[in-house]
Parts: sequence; C-alpha cells; structure tokens
Amino acid sequence: MGAALFEDLIPLYPLYAVLFADPGVPGAGLGSAEISALFVIWSASSVIVEVPTGVLADRLSRRKLLIAGPLVTASGFALWTVAPSFLSFATGFVLWALGGSLRSGTTQALVYDELALLGRSQAYARLSGRMRAAAALGVVGGTALAAPLFSWGGYDAVGVASVVACLVCSLMSAMLSETRAGRDGTAVDDAGRSVPVEDGTEPDPADAARTDPDTDSGPGWLAIVRSGRRSLRTQPVARRMLLLGVVLTWVAALDEYLPLLIGSFVADAAGVTGDGSPTSDPVAVALLMIVVSIGDIAGALAAGRFRSVAAIGPAVGLGAVVLIGAALWGHPAAALGVAAAFGVLGWARVVADAELQDRLSSTSRATVTSLAGMGEELVAILAYAGWAAGSAWLGPAGLFAVAALPYVVVSALLIGGAMTVRASRR
Repeated sequence: MGAALFEDLIPLYPLYAVLFADPGVPGAGLGSAEISALFVIWSASSVIVEVPTGVLADRLSRRKLLIAGPLVTASGFALWTVAPSFLSFATGFVLWALGGSLRSGTTQALVYDELALLGRSQAYARLSGRMRAAAALGVVGGTALAAPLFSWGGYDAVGVASVVACLVCSLMSAMLSETRAGRDGTAVDDAGRSVPVEDGTEPDPADAARTDPDTDSGPGWLAIVRSGRRSLRTQPVARRMLLLGVVLTWVAALDEYLPLLIGSFVADAAGVTGDGSPTSDPVAVALLMIVVSIGDIAGALAAGRFRSVAAIGPAVGLGAVVLIGAALWGHPAAALGVAAAFGVLGWARVVADAELQDRLSSTSRATVTSLAGMGEELVAILAYAGWAAGSAWLGPAGLFAVAALPYVVVSALLIGGAMTVRASRR
C-alpha cells in the first residue's frame, strides 16, 4: 500500500504543464502545439512499451521490475528539473511511460500470485481496492503539497520532492516478498527456501516455469505470449473482463477534466461578472474535487467488502445515469453525484480486474494484464481526442453527459446476458 501511495504522491502532477509553458524558465515557454506534441509522445510511448514490459514481468523477477520502475520515472523528473527543454521534456515522458509500464500489470501479477500461494486469492479484490485508494490519496497529497513547495522553492523544490517520492516508492517495493517456482515446481521464497501452500494444492504445472529470477531458466518469450493467448481464447469471461476493464477507462480517463466540470458548477452558481464572463472560485473547486476523490476512494474500498459479477451491469448503468444527471444539474451540490458515479464505476473496475486475475495463469498474468493496460491507454487517447473535438460545441457538463451515455448501452448488454451467472462460471 505504501508503494502505491508514493507512486502517485507526485507534486509535479498539477504543475508540469505549467512548467512547460512558463516563459520564465530557461528552455521552457512552450506553445500549445508543442505541449500537445509532448502528450502525444507520452501516450504513444505508453502504448508501445506496455505489453513488452508485461512479458518481461512474466519472465524475470517482478519485484525487481517494481523496484526499477520508479527509478526510471524519477530520472525523467530529475531531467525536467535540471535541464528543462522540449527535448528533455520529451525524454522525460518516454522515461515516465517506461517506468509506469514496468509496474503496470506487474503489481497485480505479483500480488495475486503471492495471495494464491497462501490460499487467499479471494482477498485480491480487497487489496486491489486498497491499492487503488492509496494511489488516489497519493494524488490528493501530491496536489496539496504542490503549492507550498512551489512557494518555498519553485519548480526545483517540486521536482526534487517528486524524485524523492519515486525513490521512496522504489524502496518500499524492495520490501515486497516474491515467491517463485523452484526447479522441481515447488514454491520457493527469495532466499530459495521452500514455501508451503496453505490450501494444500500443488503449483500449477503451467506456472512451474517461473523459476529463480536470477537464472535464465524461465519460460521463453513465445511461451509466455502463447499462454496469455490461450487464457483469453479458452475463457470467455476472461475476455469479457479484460474488455470491460478497457471500456470503463473511457470516463475514468476524463478525470483530467473534472476540475473543468466542477468549475462550471461553481461558475453557474456564482453567476457572471460585470463584463458577462463566468466566475469560478479556485478554493471552492479544490474543495469539491476532494469530495470527488473521496467518492473514488470509497468505491475502490467497497470492492473488498462486496464483489459480485452479476452486479457489474446494474452498477455501470447506475453510475452512468448518476453522472449524466449530476453533469446536467450543474449545481455545486452535483459534485456529490459525480463522486458517487466515479465511486460506482471505480468499484466495477476493481471487481472486473479481480475476476480477470482469477482466470489467468501465473505464467502470463502480467502479460495479459499489460495487454489490458495497453487497451486502456488507447481508449484514453480516444477520450482526449473526443473531448478536444466535442469542446467546439459543448461545455464540460455536456461533454461528460455524452461520454457517459455509452455506459447505459454497456449496462444493458451486461444485464441482458453478457455477464450472467452461468457465463461467469465458464
């Protein structure tokens, strides 16, 4: 949980776009087109490296990759801080994409397999929800630290604090245990000692190839890819859950624009200034954003207490209807509805991920999870493009309402049989 917290406790999050555009920083002062190009580089890099790093996590030590990921990201933040320029910003985004991909899929695979060896795989949803909640708390904490750090030491202080957070994340990742299959197929810990499996079952022969990470005796690259393809081909529910997790990213990706939506609520309530332009209180927006974050955190934590495949369809429909209603209401109190909607949809994402992990082989678990991550990146790119295109005709409220409409259809499909009890047991 600590690693998940510090991975997103990054004060640079709310300020890096400001840094890029600041003409007072030598090497910065970029225009809108250049900043957009940087975001394209970031997104493209994430898509390119997501699956290869997942395969890497299924072949090598997952814990070592979790240690390395934040160090790679930290090097990018350090580059932004000491040598700001378009080239360093672009390089930093590539490093950030690589560092994030080393943890994406790897974390879920390590946590699930450790729980499975202890006979506690049913606890995965609870731990996954807690990790998601910790990450959300990290974002809130990093955002809260940005202003005082900037006031004290400018961009340098914000950059150094972000690098330190990454280093702490790496250190906490080093404290994780990793159990691998020994050469005889038995489970062994980091010191090579045999680890008993509490439920009395033997390791899956398909997973026995995940051997000592310090040797080159693990499964081959092609064997990992084939295992992942077999898991998805032979298990319809695994495919459904993977696709559902990707689809649910559509609205989740728009959380970058939530301050604009909340700002429109505040502006509508405050009226307009003498020249007819809307007003918005930044403090009110910040406080209401905390309310939305609490809803997201509550939804993630709820997955540990209530997990039902059959409830995903109704939950997605409920979240969509509440989000549409809240967006169109336009009152500051509608932030409660936005919080509830994001909480419900966040719950659905955690449950879908837990169901997916239940059906994957350890041999290719990180690979398949990273495949889902790549799909999520592509959907996020489409969401950003859709927002840019739609903003010519609609404001934030209308855009969020339109974005939520497809989920009503998704909900109907799920309720209509795509996620029946019979299907969930296949």
